[in-house]
Amino acid sequence: MADTSARMLRLLSLLQTRREWSGGELAERLGVSPRTVRRDIERLRDLGYPVDAERGTAGYRLAAGKAMPPLLLDDEEAVAAVISLRTAAASVVGVGEAALRALAKLEQVLPARLRQSVSALQTATVRAGEEPGPQVAAGTLTLVADACRRRERLRFDYAAHGGERTRRDVEPHKLVSWGKRWYLVAWDTAAGDWRLFRVDRMEPKTPVGPGFAERTPPFDDVGAYVDDRLSSQAWAYRAVVRLEEPASAVVDRIWPGMGVLEPAGEGACLLRVGAETPWDLAWMVTSVNADFRVVEGPPELDGVLRGFGERCLGAIRGDGESTG
Repeated sequence: MADTSARMLRLLSLLQTRREWSGGELAERLGVSPRTVRRDIERLRDLGYPVDAERGTAGYRLAAGKAMPPLLLDDEEAVAAVISLRTAAASVVGVGEAALRALAKLEQVLPARLRQSVSALQTATVRAGEEPGPQVAAGTLTLVADACRRRERLRFDYAAHGGERTRRDVEPHKLVSWGKRWYLVAWDTAAGDWRLFRVDRMEPKTPVGPGFAERTPPFDDVGAYVDDRLSSQAWAYRAVVRLEEPASAVVDRIWPGMGVLEPAGEGACLLRVGAETPWDLAWMVTSVNADFRVVEGPPELDGVLRGFGERCLGAIRGDGESTG
């Protein structure tokens, strides 16, 4: 009986990791016959798990039921779920209580070794230097995400940075979590172009609009598109510099929101960067710690870089100077 129970738990775990399994694949993974797999599938159904069988293919999949069945998580998945519930809900309004309920249930069934690991991580970690970001209603996020998935038009009132409000009609493409904010990348039907919208400034109207045929966006990486748009829109001073190293070598030196990297031939790349002042712009470029050349930039940047160079040269001691 113990072997049967362990095998059924293993079977359930397999069904939760993939959309569909053939009977032969499950039998091979479990080391049993296809007939035993069929019996175990029936036992799972008797326990309330909605396991569907695809006709003609002898395939099995765990379907959605009226109630969510228990999930089987491995050690890494369980720890990741606890940490995410504790730290990731702050930017979404209305999920705090639900996250705490889910966290209490999960921590109650954690094995002692995992509970100790999570507790140690929580105790040893201090979150500092973070300001609260704008909060987004959970209902707004789910409505927008569903419209993206179903390819249905969205209508919403939008509050611009200056406070003016406009009515928008868009074809939603992707939701992007960037820093402390959520953004929607969408085709604006009135503007006839791709646009970026902050979700916390959106007030969606229901019902959603009609369906639409999916467009091919002019970008391959939606995350890089958002980086580029935010870098170009948010800063008073912008520059393009050529770094004499490949992008793969400097990518870890570019923090989120600092700029966008582009390949520029063998052994080099372009960095598009923005800042509030020419001094900040020069500091950000030099902080990458790579040989560079300014391709485009404001005239003020030249003077600041010259000042940097002269100050650094002036700081170097001569061979005959005393160190005391």
